Parts: sequence; structure tokens; C-alpha cells
Amino acid sequence: MIPCPENFPETVKEVRRQLALSQEELAQALGVSFATVNRWENGRTVPSKLAQRQFELFCEQKKNQGELV
Repeated sequence: MIPCPENFPETVKEVRRQLALSQEELAQALGVSFATVNRWENGRTVPSKLAQRQFELFCEQKKNQGELV
């Protein structure tokens, strides 16, 4: 299992910034609600292990496509 990093809110914000996505667009890409992404960014909740893995796979895919540093 992959532990949730303490800086997850900042990571989500940075990924969104680099990809020029709104919270709604990121939520749709990950298959979660806007409210979920909003709570992650504000540090109110941490992602489930499944959601965290989806986020990691999304980031890996974007890195492979050259869209994310």
C-alpha cells in the first residue's frame, strides 16, 4: 500500500495548476465529485486508498504524455 503524503493537498493543487484544470475537471478525470477534490485541496479529508491510487495513475499517465513535470 502507498501511504498518503502529508502534502497531498499541495500536490493536488500543483497537478491542477500544471494541467490548467479546474477542480471540476480534475474530479471528472478521476471519477470523483467536485466536493471530493475540494476537500482534498483544503485538507479536510484524505483520499481513500483507491482514490489515491487513481490520482497516482492519472499523474503517471500525464507525465508519460509529457503534460506533467
